[in-house]
Amino acid sequence: MMWGLMNGWGYGGGIIFGLIWMILQVVIVVGAIYFIVSLFQNKKGSNRSSNALEILKERYARGEISEEEYKERKRNLEEK
Repeated sequence: MMWGLMNGWGYGGGIIFGLIWMILQVVIVVGAIYFIVSLFQNKKGSNRSSNALEILKERYARGEISEEEYKERKRNLEEK
């Protein structure tokens, strides 16, 4: 028997599309959070490289490593 609401389906189609919309919103939010976190992780990686360069400079200044070793390690750090 047809009741005149969406060819006998009532409001059932709205529930399905509502669930799809909710899932889509969750995917968008999770994607945005992942993107933001990945941006901050890249910045932390560049800090680590600069920190390593500072440590290298300090070791060279204290005389712990030779000039050749300093230049070689500095070049390796700058390539990364």
